[in-house]
Amino acid sequence: MTRELRDSVVVITGGTAGVGRATARELARAGAKIAVLARGRDGLAATEKELPQLGARAALAIECDVADAAQVFVAAERIEAELGEIDVWINNAMTTVFGKFRSMSPEEFERVTRVTYLGFVWGTRAALDRMVPRNRGTIVQVGSALAYRSIPLQSAYCGAKHAIVGFTDSIRSELIHDGSAVQLTCVHLPAVNTPQFKWCENHMDFQAQPVPPIFQPEIIARAIAYAARHPRREIYLGWPSVKAVFGQKLAPSYADRYLARHLDAQHAGRPNDKNRRSNLFEPIPGDHGAHGDFDDRARDHDFIAPITARLGATGVMAVAASTLVLGAAAAAMLLGFAKRRT
Repeated sequence: MTRELRDSVVVITGGTAGVGRATARELARAGAKIAVLARGRDGLAATEKELPQLGARAALAIECDVADAAQVFVAAERIEAELGEIDVWINNAMTTVFGKFRSMSPEEFERVTRVTYLGFVWGTRAALDRMVPRNRGTIVQVGSALAYRSIPLQSAYCGAKHAIVGFTDSIRSELIHDGSAVQLTCVHLPAVNTPQFKWCENHMDFQAQPVPPIFQPEIIARAIAYAARHPRREIYLGWPSVKAVFGQKLAPSYADRYLARHLDAQHAGRPNDKNRRSNLFEPIPGDHGAHGDFDDRARDHDFIAPITARLGATGVMAVAASTLVLGAAAAAMLLGFAKRRT
């Protein structure tokens, strides 16, 4: 990885915290030139200082709200002027609101959509405007298992992640038609221990948590770096993502009812402070780093995640389908054997 990404110019939106920060660190160790886009000045300053210490050949931190197309396009121009031609663009910036749909204001729902969906649209456009004429480059869309199996209490976020898949599929077909060598890949994540659960808007009575099992952001960062080097159409990262996607295809009505009975999976068990600040409309001061509050429950290592990253979506679905068929066949054989015994 170090050899292939060394000196590459990589852009990461939402690159100062959570998965974005962990990915920036991973690519810094690979010797890339990294530009991070985010709103919070404290996080930008800390990230820009940290990345060269980890091995980045250059680091550039740009204050940018990805919901604003003009800001994204200006940032892309500055990146190429200061770091060089963009090789990899990673769309990662997100926000969400925890709570039932009817508890959200139209302004809140729109803001989540503008950041979590349109932010990806503007980032993709900025990257393509530079990559297509050169006939090279990779765009990584940081998606979610929730792009295929929505959960209650995050309707705006789930809608945005679904939209990213539809948008990306359309653009991919256009690139194929044009014979372009530019690559688009989606990396769909499981639950991750990031700071979002303490700073995103929360209308619930309880503090929010990722739905277990929880993964540390470094596991995700390694998979994103792998996708930047070896683009695949889609990657379902970790077995929880595979189960969510495959389960939605197999038994969506059952999933609806199961999730309806388990709303508390997103409750951290502690009362929510309704007076706390959220970052929905304004950044929260401070350097928030990569990890959230769930280190004691998050997986530091996962042997499934590297396998699913390398297999890609097609390989994973083939394995899942084969496992299901073999399991059904085994169950039928055992049932037949039991009947013969009786």
